[in-house]
Amino acid sequence: MDRATRIYAWFLLAVGIAWLIWALYEDPQVSAINDVLSQDTELATYPYPFRVLRVEGNTAVVSTPRSPQVPVARIIGILYPAVAGQSVQSPAFQQAQMDLAKHQQRAKAVITIQPGIDAVRWELDRRWLAGHGIEP
Repeated sequence: MDRATRIYAWFLLAVGIAWLIWALYEDPQVSAINDVLSQDTELATYPYPFRVLRVEGNTAVVSTPRSPQVPVARIIGILYPAVAGQSVQSPAFQQAQMDLAKHQQRAKAVITIQPGIDAVRWELDRRWLAGHGIEP
């Protein structure tokens, strides 16, 4: 291998390593809050994993499956397979919807008691939705 090719190979290796570090890096504050969320017994057993995506100032940006873009019946059907296909007026569906709201509020409460976090902004979890066959 000539000198130029060797330099080019080392350059590509360095760029690849830098990209990998950038792609895998998670802000320590985000990581700490997500650890707290995963240790909360009420949230840890819930079928949707609420996660902090990033922190912007004193606001945590948190993933959610809920959005005006996606009918709640589709989300509830994934989270609660037993109520999939039931009328949105059915008591089981209404209970499942209230349970989702309760867990989302629980996630917000857990997050906002963390140091430096005063607010939560919800962001649609497009990756989770796509993984369940829903395109928002």
